[in-house]
Amino acid sequence: MLLQITLFFILGTIAGILTGLSPGIHINIVGAALVSLSAAVFSSILPLYLVVFIVAMSITHSFVDFIPSIFLGAPNEDTALSVLPGHELLNEGKGYEAVMLSNYGCLIAIFLLIFLSIPLSFIIPITYPYLTKAMAFILIIFSINLIFIEKNKFSALLVFILTGILGFIILNLNESLLAQPLLPLLSGLFGSSSLLLSIKQKTKIPQQEINNKFKIPLKAPLLGSIIASPLCGFLPGLGSGQAAILGNQIAKTDKRGFIVLIGITNTLVMGFSFISLYLIQKARTGSAVSIQQLIGTISYKMLMLILIICLFSGIISFFITKFLAEIFAGKIDKINYSILSIFVLIIIFIVVFIFSGFFGLIILILSTLTGIYCISLGVKRTNMMGCLLIPTILYYLGQQIF
Repeated sequence: MLLQITLFFILGTIAGILTGLSPGIHINIVGAALVSLSAAVFSSILPLYLVVFIVAMSITHSFVDFIPSIFLGAPNEDTALSVLPGHELLNEGKGYEAVMLSNYGCLIAIFLLIFLSIPLSFIIPITYPYLTKAMAFILIIFSINLIFIEKNKFSALLVFILTGILGFIILNLNESLLAQPLLPLLSGLFGSSSLLLSIKQKTKIPQQEINNKFKIPLKAPLLGSIIASPLCGFLPGLGSGQAAILGNQIAKTDKRGFIVLIGITNTLVMGFSFISLYLIQKARTGSAVSIQQLIGTISYKMLMLILIICLFSGIISFFITKFLAEIFAGKIDKINYSILSIFVLIIIFIVVFIFSGFFGLIILILSTLTGIYCISLGVKRTNMMGCLLIPTILYYLGQQIF
């Protein structure tokens, strides 16, 4: 059994590297494919081994997917916010540092996950019903604060509401009309809009420094992530993007600290979704849904195995990401960035067409134009997270009313 677990752990790690480096290819797609094939093609494989594969893939992906976000400006829903400060550092020749800040954040998250799993096992079952009732008001308060910290409050409010309406409409479309709605929505707002502006401005990426002697801000990112990540890891409708915004509102930090914060919340929310499956029998990420469909309710022994896989996968993924970041940092300035941006745009359009269909392309174009307009208003791009915050607020308010 140990041999098989090791084999599927290695295969999951390789899959996580591939999905992490591929713009638009999310682990949810691989997980769903595994579940659909498990009854036929993989019927002879124990579900336990597929769980090991999914956990290893998910954790590895959470580390590696910051590389295309920062170096290529091609995010997914978990790393969309990292494009903002990460691209600033890239243009300063510190793209490697940006990836490593997120990498350290992800590694810290793994140890936080193990450390917090025991106290959360007692706290979450008791507090979960009360948190669900209060979540809409918590998000409203943080959203108001997000807007009021801007100098141009009207523009910030406009961006927040505009993207919120867009997100609400897109996320409530019928699945038969639009599959994977987050893919075109966030790729447009945070990815292709920035790429098109880079092409227009003829951005030239400077030579990148590969230097490991940099300061890692810890105090504010730790405080913010420890408070925000459990909320977003256990409650429906919330993800690492919302956790990063909440965490940054709780503990203000600079752009480097924000990248660390995103790294921590990204991996913590994924890890907490596995614990959520054990504590309250609720799946909060696509990976957790896949595990639930494979084995149903997980046992205490299965949770311990998942946490062990998370630990080993996190440590290994840290060094894999460091190695890959060095390669990207050493090559990126030698490539024509405008041509690279066009190439990444083509990939995004192809991936969106494959997984979200023709209507997904329309959404991608609409989201891209919205993103360009919002960027032109000169407010922080975090306000575009209204696309997720407003639908989530309405979701929780709807629960209270109905």
